[in-house]
Amino acid sequence: MSFHVYDHDAKKKSCNASINSDLLSKAKEQGINISKALEKALTYELKKRSEALWVSENKKAIEDYNKRISDGGTFAEQEGLI
Repeated sequence: MSFHVYDHDAKKKSCNASINSDLLSKAKEQGINISKALEKALTYELKKRSEALWVSENKKAIEDYNKRISDGGTFAEQEGLI
């Protein structure tokens, strides 16, 4: 399942960021696009946090589901399909 954590069509906006000077120098030497790298890193962090929030918000339902499967098996198991 894929989901977007931000609007990919939104207008770009300039920002100031402080970064380790050696890290920045090495990234530039390697031809890394700093803006794209930052967007990729922020997207990763946002997805990670969104997923953690979803798990937290759905913890009870997940536990209930797992208990139901543990106690009674899956539908396929109940029907003798596996």
